[in-house]
Amino acid sequence: GEKPFPCDESLKNHMWIHTTEKPFVCNICSKGFSQKESLKSHLRVHTGEKPFVCSLCSKGFSRQQSLKSHMHVHTREKPFVCSVCGKGFSQKESLKTHMRVHTGEKPFICSICSQGFSLKESLKTHMRVHTGEKPFTCDVCSKGFSLKESLKSHMRVHTGEKPFTCGVCSKGFSRQGNLKSHMNVHTSEKSFICSVCSKGFSEHRCLKTHMRVHTGEKPFICGVCNKGFSQQGNLKIHMRVHTSEKPFTCSVCSQEFSLKVSLRAHMCVHTKEKPFVCSICSKIFSWKQSLKNHMRVHTGEKPFICSVCSKGFSQKETLKSHMRVHTGEKPFFCDVCSKGFSLKAILKTHMRVHTGEKPFICTVCSKEFSQKETLKSHMRVHTGEKPFVCDVCSKGFSLRGNLKSHMRVHTGEKPFTCEVCCKGFLQSRTLKTHMAVHTAQFSCSECGKNFV
Repeated sequence: GEKPFPCDESLKNHMWIHTTEKPFVCNICSKGFSQKESLKSHLRVHTGEKPFVCSLCSKGFSRQQSLKSHMHVHTREKPFVCSVCGKGFSQKESLKTHMRVHTGEKPFICSICSQGFSLKESLKTHMRVHTGEKPFTCDVCSKGFSLKESLKSHMRVHTGEKPFTCGVCSKGFSRQGNLKSHMNVHTSEKSFICSVCSKGFSEHRCLKTHMRVHTGEKPFICGVCNKGFSQQGNLKIHMRVHTSEKPFTCSVCSQEFSLKVSLRAHMCVHTKEKPFVCSICSKIFSWKQSLKNHMRVHTGEKPFICSVCSKGFSQKETLKSHMRVHTGEKPFFCDVCSKGFSLKAILKTHMRVHTGEKPFICTVCSKEFSQKETLKSHMRVHTGEKPFVCDVCSKGFSLRGNLKSHMRVHTGEKPFTCEVCCKGFLQSRTLKTHMAVHTAQFSCSECGKNFV
């Protein structure tokens, strides 16, 4: 049967449910209620009154219904069961919220980006993306976080805690996501593929970093010299240029290095180890980069181009040295005569003028030379080789300079001119001989008469 109302007043109050009329208004926040009792309960929100107290844990509640629901915590009773998956809940509201997992309903919409959420709390958290609010602060380094869970994970940086352990190699991780990504190392799975070059990566963050190769993006900027880097780790290493920090020390000679890889390569000096072998000529190198540079000898690759004359070079350092041809810079000075040189090697060779050192010896006639190139040219005296051939008459020469002088026979050029009589000569030695006409005196051996 139908439940009768005890009085007209009760019936009158009930009718407001159907009419949606809300005559009872909160004098603090102006919220309306259809029943007086509901307003009375609501006022406890403002007063903080919690008259309904749990007899087991003394927790207070503003509504009797809330206390009743709370008791399920102690009894572990879950009377509200999901009809889809059978999961139980202690509160009706929790079941209602859970049902959105199955229905896909997202009633809480972000007013800025229109993203939907199934929970009001999730929307509240999401809003921090737009507001930039970071209410959770690290007690150690004062870094702020928008999520409590993020702060909890961050604290492991300071504590060193790594609760997520790989079951294969026992390596520990501070985050579960990092462990999940790490597992791809063992499975060799590379599920993150670059859309530009199709290169595969085991972790999403690695793909994200790799994409900067194609975009040229360098979001990590040095605060000292404004140089940009695609990776934060590279910026960190770069900072050692400014701080002069060299954290890696050689255990043999105590030499310090700013890079770990530099120390590792340096150790080959002590071990004499040269682990990098050229696959073409079998030449060995201590450094991987040295092998890489050497390979250009075989490939002919010259990636470093002069911006002035477009000449190509296989090594960056060679281009740097070449630029002095255009700038006229001569940073290497002789201690004896102060003559300047563009290359250190040329200064070294020049010093033999002063020391008289001739380390390059001919194996045929034992003649000594101060330069390797001069010995090489000299060897043609013995071999008869004449690699420099005239395009006009096909005459061969052992030296390029001799060919250059010979070409004047065909061109008629006489660059060496006598300052006395203006007569021209093909070669400087011919001019020198000619000068005796103007300066030398020849005496007759019989009578002593002088002739010019």
